[in-house]
Amino acid sequence: MAGTVFFHVSMSLDGYIAPESPDELMGRKWMALQAWLFPLRFMRENLGLGGGGEEGPDDDLARATFERTGASVMGKRMFDAGEHAWPEDAPFHTPVYVVTHEEREPWERLGGTTFHFVRDGVEAAVDLARDAAGDRDVRVSGGGETIVQCVNAGLVDEFTVSLSPVLFGSGVRLFEGVDAERVTLEQTSVERSPRATHLSYRVRRA
Repeated sequence: MAGTVFFHVSMSLDGYIAPESPDELMGRKWMALQAWLFPLRFMRENLGLGGGGEEGPDDDLARATFERTGASVMGKRMFDAGEHAWPEDAPFHTPVYVVTHEEREPWERLGGTTFHFVRDGVEAAVDLARDAAGDRDVRVSGGGETIVQCVNAGLVDEFTVSLSPVLFGSGVRLFEGVDAERVTLEQTSVERSPRATHLSYRVRRA
């Protein structure tokens, strides 16, 4: 359904979606967490790495996630970590609404990505993203705190967790601080591959 708000993240078996320090992004643990993505044909296309790459269930899911997304929402911590790591042609190719306390003019990149900085909280960011997405959906890209804020505010309709066969031991937990009494989940699909298990849920308000 167009206008759906969703998130899709990779998670370790012990429940972490990122290292504790942004300086560790792109490090060994993070690379292992995202290892199911790197060999895919879609990833090579999206990052401008040329042809080749693997097809199959993982590639289908990554491609579908990208194609359904008309706009994205993310937190300042994720933006700060990616600002200097993303290529000039950032991999979103949609408007991105960054939840922040800082005032900043929109930052336009190649390939259709423009970062807009929203100072009025996640609800305002999601509303702006819905307007920008048109007949496509809104993805909450992360990080964990922003995802939880959106879940607690009743903004998330569905999500997919790609469970990677790695252990972190510490880091950013996906559902740290979630108001579990207000949320019930309905599992909608399970997709397995040699590198990850993709668990999808519909969110219902308790």
